[in-house]
Amino acid sequence: MHKKLFIPGPVEVRQDVLEKLAGPMIGHRTKDASALQQRISEKLQQLMFTKNTILLSTSSGSGLMEGAVRCFTSKRAAVFSIGAFGERWYKMCLANGIAADIFRSELGQPTTPEMVRDVLSTGKYDLVTITHNETATGVHNPIFEIAKVLADFPDVISCVDAVSSLGGDYIPVDELGLDVCITSTQKCLGLPPGMSIASVTDRAIEKAKTISNRGLYFDYVELYTFVKEKPYQYPSTPSLPHMYALDYQLDRILAEGIQNRFDRHAAMAARVQDWARKNFALYSNPEHLSVTVTCITNTRGIVFSELNAAMGKKGYLLSNGYGALKDKTFRIAHMADATLEDVDAMLGDLDEVLKQF
Repeated sequence: MHKKLFIPGPVEVRQDVLEKLAGPMIGHRTKDASALQQRISEKLQQLMFTKNTILLSTSSGSGLMEGAVRCFTSKRAAVFSIGAFGERWYKMCLANGIAADIFRSELGQPTTPEMVRDVLSTGKYDLVTITHNETATGVHNPIFEIAKVLADFPDVISCVDAVSSLGGDYIPVDELGLDVCITSTQKCLGLPPGMSIASVTDRAIEKAKTISNRGLYFDYVELYTFVKEKPYQYPSTPSLPHMYALDYQLDRILAEGIQNRFDRHAAMAARVQDWARKNFALYSNPEHLSVTVTCITNTRGIVFSELNAAMGKKGYLLSNGYGALKDKTFRIAHMADATLEDVDAMLGDLDEVLKQF
């Protein structure tokens, strides 16, 4: 029996979207392939509120994250961590020989604008990485306030991990002045995993051109050059099935209405958060809660594997806490094409299951 996914990715994918993955292959150097990538890029620019160049990568979001630290750091990276995925940025820096320092918030707390200002004021850093939405803790960083600080440091390239929020939360890239904004397909975009996306500024690319040893597969300059000069081509053979499905899904997203989509995510988040307050407790800072995943403190000491097994019999899959929060918390995601009705049905079944504990 298929279990309906309420985990922080991969998400449930609609049948009509899945069917688009089965389209016929075309030559990846043809005009048809270029037209497909151009359509995708122009729709993503609408969703991301940007005029910046859109890059696609046949990889998870981690691929373009790793490429970013290689391509845009010439001096030192300042990595701000609010959980597991900030730690990943730092691990990528170390693994690639990139000089970096990590600045951690207490679990459940955001990165503050004051933290960012204090660090960048040292003048030691030319790259900053921010996690917009942390699925391990259900924290949503105050990106608008942080962006105001970043604007005061024009020599610092800003990289934002929006993997678990873009398409479900409002991230106006140009208004925020973000140099690099990264997401991937298996979260709010409602597709299977396997393709990642970044918007990138021209100034970031010009800086990258001065940096040696950027790698090749995740080299932003290489990706950018193929988009601009070929045009709308891909350096290596792309996942055309993902591109077919993404093209179709972006049409659906735009037809729903971008603001309507954001409102739907906010409504689902509010419903799950209210349920969590009533039945358990919210783990993270209530002023900075994610609109795509809720992290719930397991105040009842329920064995999560047993809870999830019981929910599995009703056709659902929830998520345990991540890393240090395993068994101390559990998580319910509410993103992509899930509806408020879907959430209500799942919570109703969860209420029934909890009577067993």
